[in-house]
Amino acid sequence: METHSALPPEETERLSGDIVAALKTVFDPEIPADIYELGLIYKVELKDDRSVDLMMTLTTPNCPAAGELPQMVENAVASVPG
Repeated sequence: METHSALPPEETERLSGDIVAALKTVFDPEIPADIYELGLIYKVELKDDRSVDLMMTLTTPNCPAAGELPQMVENAVASVPG
C-alpha cells in the first residue's frame, strides 16, 4: 500500500490496515477468495485528506461481476472510519 500522506505514521498505519481488512471482505462471486488475496488490487494510495485512490482489475475481461465488484470495493473502503 502506498502512502503519500502528511498524516502521522501511526494514523497511516492504522488506516492502511483497516483498508486492507475492508478489501478482504469483498469476494469474487465465482471464486471463494477475497479480491485482495487474489491479487486483483494493484494499488491503494492513502491521501492527506484520508481519501483513497485504488487501482484494481477483474478476474477476466468478461467477468460477470464487472458491474458490481467496483461498487462493492467502494462500499468496503467507504466503511473504514477515517
